[in-house]
Formats: sequence, C-alpha cells, structure tokens
Amino acid sequence: MSHMRSSFVAANGIDLHVLDWEPSSVNGETVVLLHGFMDAASSWDVTATILKDAGYTVFAPDLRGFGRSGRVPLGGYYHFPDYVADLAHWTERALEGRPFHLVGHSMGGTIATLFAASHPERVNKLALLEGLGPPETPDELTPLRMKRWLADLGKHRARSAERPMTQDEAFARLKSNHPRVPDEILRARLRALLTSVDDGLVWAFDPLHRTTSPMPYRSAMYRAFVTEVASPVLFVSGGILGYHPPDEEERLSAFKSLERFELPEAGHMMHWTEPHKLAARLITFFGRH
Repeated sequence: MSHMRSSFVAANGIDLHVLDWEPSSVNGETVVLLHGFMDAASSWDVTATILKDAGYTVFAPDLRGFGRSGRVPLGGYYHFPDYVADLAHWTERALEGRPFHLVGHSMGGTIATLFAASHPERVNKLALLEGLGPPETPDELTPLRMKRWLADLGKHRARSAERPMTQDEAFARLKSNHPRVPDEILRARLRALLTSVDDGLVWAFDPLHRTTSPMPYRSAMYRAFVTEVASPVLFVSGGILGYHPPDEEERLSAFKSLERFELPEAGHMMHWTEPHKLAARLITFFGRH
C-alpha cells in the first residue's frame, strides 16, 4: 500500500477514518471507493494502488461503525441516509465541491446510488460492484423484522459482550462467510477486519451491525433514486458466484446510461479476488468521455 495515507475527518458528529493514495503524476481526477457490509477501507488497497499508478487521487473511507471510524452514540443506529450524509459532508469539504468518480461495492453501491441521485452534479462516473441493494422485503415480514431488531438490540446494546477470538478462530469465521474465496486472500484481508483487545481479537465493527435492520427494503424506492442518477454507470458482476437480487434486471433497466462488465470467476468479493482486472476495467470506464 505504497503512498497510502491515513487520517480522521469529522462528518456529522462521527470521526471518519479515511485512507488516500496520492499519485506521483496526477491526472486531475479523483476516485472515491465505498466498501460493503462488514468490510473496511483498506481492503481496497490493491485496486486503489493501481488507480493511483494510473494518475488518480483515490480516497476510501471506513464507513461509520466500521474499521477505525467512529460509532454512533448509545441510542443511535445505522441507516442508509446516515452514510449518504457522511459522504456528502466529508467530500464537500475534502474535495471543495469538485466532482469525482464514485465506486461502491455491495452496501457501498447502494450508498453510492443514493448519493449520486441526490447530488448528480458531484458524480462524474458511477461504478456499482454488485451494489444494487438487498432483496425486496415482503410486507408481511415487516412486523417480524421489528421484533427481531428489538430482540437483537438487547443482545448487542452493551457492545462489549463480544467474545474475543484467536487469529485461527477469526479466520474460520471469515471462511464460513466466504467459502469460495481462496485462503491466502482471506488471511490477507483478515488483518483489516480485526482489532486487538486485552485478551484477543474482535471484529473491527460496531456489534450493532449484527442486528436485523427494522426498516424494510423497497425495490421501488431504489429504482426511484436510480432514475435521478445523471452520470454514466458501470455495473460489474462477479458472475454466477456473485450476489444477484431476483429483480436485478429491473433495477438495472432504470439507469439512463449503463455499461456492464462481468468477472465470471470473481464472486461477490471481486475487489478481493480480482482487483487487477477490476481496476483495469474501472480505468477504462473513467477514461471515456
């Protein structure tokens, strides 16, 4: 991760941890990378370095409650508008209102779409790496979501109840969540996803993220935002091993300007498994005017 810098910036009362890569030969364009759920900014390291070597200034924040970024105070929670507001506040100051290319993976893609729709003048190009949002929530399940959320809050409200792990235990858990990702990649990523405590290791995210969100997800709402996106859009698929909501085609069809690219063997965590191919395609996409 050569030429990578680390800093903290205040955004909406949260201290965001932001990584940036400054190229030696600047092309004048900036790329912002948004990680997905249970991930961290530093997992973009290979992709970001390639973009940096191509002349782009690259930023990657730990989203609130993840990595080294601050957590919401007791009584608070995490919602998509909070992430969008953080991005708007931080980039307005850090980039002085200049437009930039925006890349979002998984949950970060949903945040990127909402931001691009709300600030069309700020986004030059938008790249979504299987980041079209979760499946639609059936109406009949919304009461159950609320019940589960309230029960989950009771488990995780203290935030200190998580049992410390050994390195091997943490690897086994990560492997169970990503069984198709090669072990050597998981071990390299594990360092970014853990933090040390007195008697072991814990995940570097707020335990509140383990709770079931009380808010149902509405595909129609997402498509309404999509229609407000003015920038060209690149959708990157990880192939049949990736994540694809049942109505993926309907969501994609709402974009005004859409290119598609597939990494057929990459799976959902494509920036972990195929960072070089991904970065090369992003550079091609950003370079088109």
